[in-house]
Amino acid sequence: MIWLSYHHENMNYIWNLPTKVLFGEGMLNELHNEEMPGRKALIVISNGKSVKNNGWIDEVVDELNQAGVESVVYDNISPNPTEPEIMDGVTCARENEVDFIVGLGGGSVLDAATIIAAVAPQKDGGRVWDYIQSGTGGRRSLEEKSLPYVEITTTAGTGSEVDRWGVVTNPDTHEKIGFKGDYAFLAIVDPRLMLTVPPTLTAYQGFDALFHSIEGYISNARTAPAQMVEIAAIGNIAQYLPVAVKDGDNMDAREKIAFANTLSGYSMELGSCTSEHALEHALSGNHPELPHGAGLIMISLAYFKHFIDKHVCDDRFMEMAIAFGARQIKGPYDFLQALERLMRECGVADLKMSDYGISAAEFPRLVKEARETMGGLFECDPMPLSDEEAEAIYLASYK
Repeated sequence: MIWLSYHHENMNYIWNLPTKVLFGEGMLNELHNEEMPGRKALIVISNGKSVKNNGWIDEVVDELNQAGVESVVYDNISPNPTEPEIMDGVTCARENEVDFIVGLGGGSVLDAATIIAAVAPQKDGGRVWDYIQSGTGGRRSLEEKSLPYVEITTTAGTGSEVDRWGVVTNPDTHEKIGFKGDYAFLAIVDPRLMLTVPPTLTAYQGFDALFHSIEGYISNARTAPAQMVEIAAIGNIAQYLPVAVKDGDNMDAREKIAFANTLSGYSMELGSCTSEHALEHALSGNHPELPHGAGLIMISLAYFKHFIDKHVCDDRFMEMAIAFGARQIKGPYDFLQALERLMRECGVADLKMSDYGISAAEFPRLVKEARETMGGLFECDPMPLSDEEAEAIYLASYK
């Protein structure tokens, strides 16, 4: 039995998750039955080949055609999307005078679609970075309402289909920062689109979703409904991610991971991540070849051990250990054992920062960047984390 620690916590919350979600195998083929917010759409996809080679782009174009919608494709979003790439998408949306945006891809593409939809209708001539609210961002307000947009996810990693956030990197400053847009009016989570994701990427993405929920569960910004979705997400990923990694054609496992991923998106809206995400964004912002999920895996054991050593929320770590499937819980360190066991089962326990060109000499600067760009996440930690402690987490994770 999982028990939730509501004692001595603020039970106030706002539940406003307006995105309509079509979830399940074959749901992509229901798109044409939905009411569309216009007659011309910009479809945003990655600069890779998978969406085209697997035929998903053709299916989406056909679905839109059946709904009487003309479409234009923008296909230049990279795994760590940059401000110039997203700005080119904004320009494409404006020049083609589209009525709405369709994001088709993984978390990076969905993030980009969120930001393009928000910036395209602005009339002040601003660039994406002008609306970033931290770091070197211009801190401008979005005056015009976002274009409507649809999110169709082909991976299970970020929950971006149901939250308002996108992440964008400034290639000049290496800052990787969250951008707050609006909610998609429609999301399609069809695990059929995830069957071809390779094992390693399946693992990285699954752990990204997992850490959204683990961080949310220990966050001081968590709410009662956030706990509810987070513990369900953690349990599903712990049980089914090793299956999906070992057997990518297992539809049941893919569906369970997709469900956990969407729940982790709700976690972002009902609560918050913690500084683990800020610390990772500094890593992959400076080393774009590092997959976000891989970076999170690298620092996670040292990161969570820090808070366990402080005994700041032992009950939460024990509750998560039970969700992982651990038996005969003795204390919060059982959580670390369960997390490490899951990494080994998924073949990602031995990732090395040095393989991505990261050196320990960078850590003081990276800690500073993490706090400057995403300082709000540090405020959500279960107890304050100093720069020295954050640097120690990097150092303990380095190999």
